[in-house]
Amino acid sequence: MPAMKGSYREAYTILSRIAAELEAGEADLDRVLPLLEEARQAYAVCRDRIEAVRAVLAGEWAEVRDTAEAPEDPEADEAADDEDDLD
Repeated sequence: MPAMKGSYREAYTILSRIAAELEAGEADLDRVLPLLEEARQAYAVCRDRIEAVRAVLAGEWAEVRDTAEAPEDPEADEAADDEDDLD
């Protein structure tokens, strides 16, 4: 099974569906192992997203920002420089 990609919400929905199916006892025994693998992958996506948020909240913004694909705003940098000149 290929590695799962997607959003936190998608992965959480998958985990919820699998948990409900397993708790209800509806899963055929032959289906349990594939479900557990799918759950493992969805959990990894959720864990990675949560760890990224924790890193930001812990002050590691520069490291996280370097890995993101956010364009820089040169006008904001110039405005900050102009403010520094006034001091």
